[in-house]
Amino acid sequence: MYIGKVIGSVVSTIKISHLENHKLLLVDQLDLEGKETGQYDVAVDVVQAGPGDTVLVIDEGNGARQVLNIDPGAVRAVIVGVVDEVALQCY
Repeated sequence: MYIGKVIGSVVSTIKISHLENHKLLLVDQLDLEGKETGQYDVAVDVVQAGPGDTVLVIDEGNGARQVLNIDPGAVRAVIVGVVDEVALQCY
């Protein structure tokens, strides 16, 4: 699981049936300072996120398939939340 920023969308003319009606978004993983790392995923959107949104991503196939309630399925990453705030406590 990681926090990322939506940097774009992916358009596909042919989709697996269980991805119909879901947006595919390009998400760049953020570091602890909130900067983009250049490590990205194509993630299935289930929370109506959009470009520029900071999001919570499940980046593990089994968990992603459970969120979408599909098994088996060809999904690795799913956007499960739009992040309102991140608070770090340094000790």
